[in-house]
Amino acid sequence: MSPASTGASATVDAVPSVPSPDSATDSRMTPGGPGYRRMSFALFLAGVATFALLYSTQALLPLISGEFGVAASEASWTVAAATGGLALFVLPMSALSERFGRRTVMTASLAVAVGVGLLVPFAPSIGALVVLRAVQGAALAGLPASATAYLAEEVRPKALVTAIGLFVAGNSVGGMSGRVITGWVAQEWGWRVAVGVIGVVAVACAAAFRLLLPAPRHFRAGSLRPRVLLGTVRAHLGDPLLRRLYAIGALFMTVFGGVYTVIGYRLTQAPFSLPQGIVGSIFLVYLVGTVSASTAGRLVGRLGRRGALYLAGGTTAAGLLLSLAPSLPLVLLGLVLITAGFFAGHAVASSAVGRTAEHGRAQASALYQSAYYIGSSAGSTLGATAFHAGGWAGTVGVGVLAVLGVVTITLLGSRAARVSARREPVPAH
Repeated sequence: MSPASTGASATVDAVPSVPSPDSATDSRMTPGGPGYRRMSFALFLAGVATFALLYSTQALLPLISGEFGVAASEASWTVAAATGGLALFVLPMSALSERFGRRTVMTASLAVAVGVGLLVPFAPSIGALVVLRAVQGAALAGLPASATAYLAEEVRPKALVTAIGLFVAGNSVGGMSGRVITGWVAQEWGWRVAVGVIGVVAVACAAAFRLLLPAPRHFRAGSLRPRVLLGTVRAHLGDPLLRRLYAIGALFMTVFGGVYTVIGYRLTQAPFSLPQGIVGSIFLVYLVGTVSASTAGRLVGRLGRRGALYLAGGTTAAGLLLSLAPSLPLVLLGLVLITAGFFAGHAVASSAVGRTAEHGRAQASALYQSAYYIGSSAGSTLGATAFHAGGWAGTVGVGVLAVLGVVTITLLGSRAARVSARREPVPAH
């Protein structure tokens, strides 16, 4: 048992009532079993709504810069504020999900975020827009960690990577469709109408999510006392494996946030000079992320977790370097590789968190999500600043450093595993 699980068991008043993975009476869901398809589709839609709302302004940054007369580094705060709000509030919201239930918190989070999304088109200034986006991100904080905890409790361990991969795939579809829709709508009617359309789409996704998601069967309410929450957090942060997974999630998202915050500026400028609709369509490469995230389970089965992370990091780095070419087809191929590597790495790391934390899963997932979205905010800001200082090469430089961090941390994990294996006592015969 990991340090995180032993520490949490001493501090959490009630833990999920989950059967042993080896039990023949395990009633958790499996692919093809009762409720699994409804659950998968519901969380897929939740992922679509979350990413469509969270990054609704990202493809529109050049238009926002033009209307308000601000630089890329300032406009990027409409993205960084949303992801930063999510990062700050994901842990408190996960505590609420331990007390009031995963489905309840996810439903409330989507409802508030959708409501704020319908106000975003009326922002009178860049400052007001940033504030609304921060509130929207904070509202969405109740969804990612609660969804991962829900899956860890309701799905059998062997199917967990696949189930989380489908949720992450919904994220990729939401990010892709949101950017494509906003790009073409904004080209005709402006960025305000574009983000309004995303708000309406999110309303439909939120309603379908609430109707489809099965009621939890293995959840038991926990305590909201700060002492309990802090004890659980300390236990998770005391686990070296979880700390490495949190750092890997943050670094992968630093790459992704930087690249996709800046790519619109690069493609609308010379030598490409693409119109806004075409730039929005570039985000169709997110479909690659849908595939790579949903197949992450098979990747881990073949290569192991660390092997899958090495492959994801190498793929991302290759895409970054390829995107430096002054050729649109090569830039697009680079984006494909970056997207595939990122979503595969994210699915592997986030599912490993769910399997490692045997207790206080919502807090374990919340810490991962917090690190992940801190990485997104950092990537958006650093990527835009580097672009302002050194062009696209500067943004790529930030991404390459982050990938090197992923590889280094994974190597440290491999070394720690070898040391631990050597220390295992030899069984007596």
